[in-house]
Amino acid sequence: MFEKNDGKIIYKEESYQIIATCLEVHRILGKGFSEIVYKDALEYEFQRMNIPYEREKIFDVDYKDIVLKHKFTADFIVYDKIILEVKAVGEVINKFLKQTLNYLNVTKYKLGIIVNFGEDTLKYKRLVF
Repeated sequence: MFEKNDGKIIYKEESYQIIATCLEVHRILGKGFSEIVYKDALEYEFQRMNIPYEREKIFDVDYKDIVLKHKFTADFIVYDKIILEVKAVGEVINKFLKQTLNYLNVTKYKLGIIVNFGEDTLKYKRLVF
């Protein structure tokens, strides 16, 4: 989704810090590791930089008048308002975009960032809900 906040980028400073942190991790580790390795490195950097985060936060999924048995887990919630999804794949496909949009819908958060460590240079996408 495109950002339509009167031309303003939502959570600009927070996004900049998250992406800068991801760039640092990619600069040091490069591509080729599994997602869990990048998540460990991100967690270390978030702690080091005093960036508030929750790792692998579990969310309920409401359906009509019930809460479904199965939940979803976001890789990171950063600054208590941004979903950060970590990938280590050849390229980010539509499935990942749709998944993150669903996460935003369930949580009512406004911004999701997908980062992909699996390419020669770090790739990321911002999704606004």
